[in-house]
Amino acid sequence: MDEVSSEEVHRDGITVSLVVGDIVDQRGFDAIVNAANAALMSGGGVAGAIHRAAGPGLAEECRPLAPIAPGAAVITGGHLLPNPYVIHCLGPVYGRDRPEDELLAACYRHALELAERHGLRSVAFPAISTGAFGYPLEAAASVALEAVLAMAGQLQSVRVVRFVLADTRALAAYRTALRRCAGE
Repeated sequence: MDEVSSEEVHRDGITVSLVVGDIVDQRGFDAIVNAANAALMSGGGVAGAIHRAAGPGLAEECRPLAPIAPGAAVITGGHLLPNPYVIHCLGPVYGRDRPEDELLAACYRHALELAERHGLRSVAFPAISTGAFGYPLEAAASVALEAVLAMAGQLQSVRVVRFVLADTRALAAYRTALRRCAGE
């Protein structure tokens, strides 16, 4: 799928951008983020796509790291992906894991903290929890962008954060949230 670049903002030396594209085709990014399940195994959606593209070595590396709790993140190698690392985050299931907004924000914070600890410069996120986990797109976009922009001033190595969105509907929701969160 060709990427459609949409929007970007700059805050405290960090570029935050939005694109419609495929999370497994983020060439030039140090890490992509997996919207993982607790077992860190292949499944549907983003997790399935990442595991298929990375090959069986990813599941082998994930096995001893599981299970993880909602809001948590762990890091592995990228295996056959064009990215050296995958950061796996377990987002909340909307209506079950509470408080949803705090757990979702924790995913983004913990992922960026891991990226910092590993000296990564660029991270590409999907819209965590908005698929099978049922988090409403507009609410998830606000939580995600607020969390990332709030951390911008604390990041030393991470310079680029990209949100890779599945379609133009998601792009519109994230664009609205980005403009509001960035004060535009």
